[in-house]
Amino acid sequence: MKNRKLGPFQVSEIGLGCMNLSHAYGAPVSFEQAERVLLTALDQGVTFFDTAALYGFGTNETLVGQVLKKHRQKFTLASKCGMTGVDVKGDGKLVRVIDGRPETIRSTCEAALKRLQTDVIDLYYLHRWDKKVPIEDSVGALSDLVRQGKIQTIGLSEVSAATLRKAHAVHPITAVQTEYSLWTRNPEIAVLKACQELGTTFVAFSPVARGFLCGELNLQAFDAKDIRKSMPRFEPENYAANLKLLAPFEQLAKEAGCSPAQLALAWLLHKDPNIIPIPGTTSVEHLMDDLASVNVKLSPELIQQLDQLINEKTVVGNRYNDLANSEVDTEFF
Repeated sequence: MKNRKLGPFQVSEIGLGCMNLSHAYGAPVSFEQAERVLLTALDQGVTFFDTAALYGFGTNETLVGQVLKKHRQKFTLASKCGMTGVDVKGDGKLVRVIDGRPETIRSTCEAALKRLQTDVIDLYYLHRWDKKVPIEDSVGALSDLVRQGKIQTIGLSEVSAATLRKAHAVHPITAVQTEYSLWTRNPEIAVLKACQELGTTFVAFSPVARGFLCGELNLQAFDAKDIRKSMPRFEPENYAANLKLLAPFEQLAKEAGCSPAQLALAWLLHKDPNIIPIPGTTSVEHLMDDLASVNVKLSPELIQQLDQLINEKTVVGNRYNDLANSEVDTEFF
């Protein structure tokens, strides 16, 4: 697999988002299955692995540390702080809390280093900008961690171009990670341009549109804890409207000689060499399918057809509900 530049690192042009193994789309998979996915990714040339303190409230970092510890020199490790599980009521139940205070960032990093069984995290993101804390304060705390040798570089997630510029004035921002795919175009408003200007790599999460671009989904089969249940685009009426985009998309994949997921990933890879998609999966079969997208060649005509078919005007429903939208700092159409 070819490499792409990520600050001082050269990483595989597709990374692995590890969230799905512990979090977000239902019950976590078994340790054995998660290990298979992680080690297969490594064997297939993936050198960029992405986790976070939030995922499984620490269990995802623990998993990545346990499985990949002995291969630590072979890959670039990314994790995140600023949004974690906290026992707010003192009843042992962890709830998700956004907290960008410097002291919280420091303690989250210390815990992450232990869970990941590593001396240093290569890329450490602020998972969400805590709007109660100036971005300069949160990034200042991350900058201290760089100086202390606990992290190598700093990233931000789900921020606007304006916030990125403010943060970058405090310390160079190596990467911005935000949702980006054919059906979520918000980064095109301003962030992609700001990244290019500042030399910041753009890392695209949910590049296959939370599974939508892989084929028809059975909404009734979603696990009770599946985060898509709270997303407007997956409400039955909106999903039915969006489903009309899927058949013509699958037809374009046939014409390109690839799977729908490969077409979605290839579209991103063709967009800009400064973009690194990080699809996530619990399946070795899906992983192999995703990674083969690096061999898919798209003509300018096909890219134009894709852009016309699926975009911010043709997709029905917001990507997040009102609460989640209030927590992010990204631009809106």
